[in-house]
This record gives sequence, C-alpha cells and structure tokens, in this order.
Amino acid sequence: MPGTESQTDGQPQEASRDTDKQNIVSLISHFADDNLTIVRNISTGLALAGVLVIARSIKLTSKFGAVAEIPAHFIKGNVSLRGRVRTISDSGLEVEHIPIVFPIVTRLFSKCVHSSSLAVHLAGVEPTPEGKIWLQRHLAPAQVVWFKLISREDNILHCLVSHSKQGAFWSLCVNEELLRLGLARTIPICGVAPDSRLYWRLHRRLLRAEFKAEKKGRGLWKEKSFWERASDSVRYNRLLSAIKRLFGRP
Repeated sequence: MPGTESQTDGQPQEASRDTDKQNIVSLISHFADDNLTIVRNISTGLALAGVLVIARSIKLTSKFGAVAEIPAHFIKGNVSLRGRVRTISDSGLEVEHIPIVFPIVTRLFSKCVHSSSLAVHLAGVEPTPEGKIWLQRHLAPAQVVWFKLISREDNILHCLVSHSKQGAFWSLCVNEELLRLGLARTIPICGVAPDSRLYWRLHRRLLRAEFKAEKKGRGLWKEKSFWERASDSVRYNRLLSAIKRLFGRP
C-alpha cells in the first residue's frame, strides 16, 4: 500500500538523522576528552573575562586618583578600599589607592594612570600632637592600609583606617587605637546624619575606646603627679606676681 511504503521509507531517513546527530555528539565528546586541558583553559579564560567585565562595570578594578572619582554607591555602601600611605598630614593621611588586579587578564584592559593620592581623615577622631607623632611612627610611607569609606566632604574622605601589625593575624583600627592610647578625642562624624544608625554605631564604638583610655589614665587623660601639680602652682603664682607688679598692686 502507498501509505505503508511512505512510512517504511521515512523510518530509514529518521534513523539516519539520529545516527548523524550521535556521530556529531561523539566527535565533540572525543575532542573534549582528547583536549581536556585546552577546554579547561578556554572555560577558565571565559570565566575570568566575565568576572573582569563585571568588576570593571562596578569599578572594582579602577584606580581612583581623586576623591570625586569614587562612585556614590561606594560611599553609601561603606566599601573598604586598599591604599599605600604617601604622607601623614596635619589633618590626616595622604593615601594612594591600590585597585583590585586580575593578573594577565587585567593587562588587556588596563590603562596608564598617573600616581596621585587621596586625602583621608580619621572619621570621628581628632588626634593630639602626640597622636600625629604616633601616626608618623606607625604608618610609614609605602605601608599598605585599608580605609573604610564613611562619608565624603568636598575633597576629603572620612574613613575608618586599619592596618596589620607585623606578625599579627588581625588588623588594627587606627581610629580606635589612638583613642585607646589617649592620643585623640572623639568628635562628631562629618557627613553622617546624627540620627542615623551608622552614626550611633560608629560613635558608640569610638566612645568605648575613648572611655578605656580615660579609665586607665592614658595620654591626655593621665593625671598629673604631685610634683607636676606643685610645679604648675609655682608657675601660676609667679605669673600672678608679675601681673600684680605690672599694675602696681601690692
């Protein structure tokens, strides 16, 4: 019958197509097995390229040479950046930002950028003159630090700065350490709303460190000894006597 013949003719054609598909799949499988290293390298390369594209889209690999270049969502998210100390200034630190680097792949997309520094202030902290000397001793030029973005004010970043002590397994928050040693005072945190959760969480943390210094009498909280108080009293009396003589009083 005609219908039976057409069905009979169609079956070999479908079987032939299935065989061709199986042969193609088999060839691909054999190629993958024989060249497993190449396939893995290609997959790894594509994965790295994908990660790099994502990282570049959110500026993780960008080097920030000016405070204004840092995206607003970095500040809002309190992102931690890595940098190299250039100098210790009267108002804080000058830090050169070190971007995230993906070896080899990053070179394909990297651009030459000039070396510049960011003005970083210690958020919620006002160092004493002794505190500035401490910073110069413990944050030498070229030392790597992490600075957590808290707020931005004009061309200044207010941050929590941390660095790792040599031989230590943890990092040290410079803001808190200055307060614990009595080498700084707490001040309002610039650029953060006083009624925000972030403000009170940070301020409470800093006040706790300052209270430890006050309790132990460290730094500016150190009580003067008897001889220091006596010396101050003598100097005060001499000054008072000089003023009386100046105005002709007995």
